[in-house]
Amino acid sequence: MLTLGQYSLVGLASVAAGMVNALAGGGSLITFPTLVAVGIPPVAANVTNTVALCPGYLGAAIAQKKDLKGQKHRLYLLLPAGAFGGILGGILLLNTSERLFDILVPFLILLASGLLAFQDPLRGWLNRRQRGKSAGVPESWAILPILIASIYGGYFGAGLSVIELAVLGVFLPDNLTRLNALKQVLSLVVNVAAALFFLFSGKVVWSVAIVVAIGALVGGLFGGKLAGRISPSALRWTVVSIGVVISILYFRKL
Repeated sequence: MLTLGQYSLVGLASVAAGMVNALAGGGSLITFPTLVAVGIPPVAANVTNTVALCPGYLGAAIAQKKDLKGQKHRLYLLLPAGAFGGILGGILLLNTSERLFDILVPFLILLASGLLAFQDPLRGWLNRRQRGKSAGVPESWAILPILIASIYGGYFGAGLSVIELAVLGVFLPDNLTRLNALKQVLSLVVNVAAALFFLFSGKVVWSVAIVVAIGALVGGLFGGKLAGRISPSALRWTVVSIGVVISILYFRKL
């Protein structure tokens, strides 16, 4: 049972994560380590974090609904892979021992930090690539890479959107705004699929999940109002730096 002070820390971290997600992405790099820091076992912390952050993914998908116009065939093509991958990732997570996952955590956080750092260069490359060019390959070729990315998403999740956007940019000829909308729906499906599977795992710390969900929602609202006043790039690099420091601290514990 967490103390009031620990719940307060989780709440503050969740608000910060919601703001970060609204402005730059990478909020899981704040909430997950906080849940572990207050004494929740790593696997349960990851499961709880996944369940709690689902409403945020829903909000992001709804916000870009208009950019999905004309992409129904892509949704039919890719969403089953996203859902199946999310469940597979969840199964892998629940069959990973706490000790093994504890060893993997610093590597996963470092990977997520690297993906987040790669986000700006990726967007620049995709903008250049998509400008008047055709992908030249069948869109169905994106199914397997999306499935693999979704397995990672169900297993850990942080940085998933960067991987998905890279895959979509390689295989689908379209502008970045429409690809980003498709990515939002894919991320939602992956996380909801994993979260629904986690509901029956007995690993969700519900009191904490509620605090994280509310905090992330509040933070997202604040973040939306701060858009234009804070540099997303500077904020993203701050989160990347935090992730690298946290991974180093975890490596020292091994």
